[in-house]
Amino acid sequence: MIDWININSFPAFILILARVISFFATVPIFSYRSMPNQLKIGIAFFLAWITFYSIETPTVGLNGEFVILIMKEVVIGLLLGLIAYIILTAIQIAGGFIDFQMGFAIANVVDPQTGAQSPLIGQYFYTIAMLFILSVDGHHLFINGLFFSFQELPLDELIHLENVEFIIVTFSEMFMMAFQLAIPIVGCLFLVDVALGIIARTVPQLNVFVVGLPLKIFVTFVVLFMFIAFYIMAVKQLFHFTLETMQELIRIFGGA
Repeated sequence: MIDWININSFPAFILILARVISFFATVPIFSYRSMPNQLKIGIAFFLAWITFYSIETPTVGLNGEFVILIMKEVVIGLLLGLIAYIILTAIQIAGGFIDFQMGFAIANVVDPQTGAQSPLIGQYFYTIAMLFILSVDGHHLFINGLFFSFQELPLDELIHLENVEFIIVTFSEMFMMAFQLAIPIVGCLFLVDVALGIIARTVPQLNVFVVGLPLKIFVTFVVLFMFIAFYIMAVKQLFHFTLETMQELIRIFGGA
């Protein structure tokens, strides 16, 4: 074990701390506004301190190479957290599809966690997903993935960015999962539109624009009530895919 008062090991601790802090800046749950910045920095410091004594730390000098290694650690932390956030954003994209179909696209709400505007149904889905992740200790799994990155990506080695196809496939999978989450409700609303079109042709006196909006809202809530069990299963698969994607990204950075 490296002596904690050894000044030569201080640069290695700074590298670990840079990766942990940058990871907390983008990963879901830890990057939200509801968590105070002082708490984020404190947790990052103690996690870096624990990691420092849990891995084999190399001797790094304070020179020009140290600056490059700092930038490398920041990039690794930001990308690991960002890839997890992007995949979970598929839930809000699915909510946007549903809101557009049911007539709620013009009404957005401000997400208190991120400060960004999000669709109504998307925010409802995202809240359930966050509760599910917290209930299964998903935030601990995120930290476990961060610790796994230190084993696959040593502090004194640079990363490899050769497999760009993996990033493209991940983005395409995100939109595919968003479409799969939204298709049950969007499909039902499409059938409602078809029925309203038939009614408009057979009963011209009926104003379908007045009847259609509350009818589509009612159908959406009924389908949501029936869809919620399937949605929990979809969130479980989405979270599993998120962890697998983070591990695969770490292996790609390591040149595997």
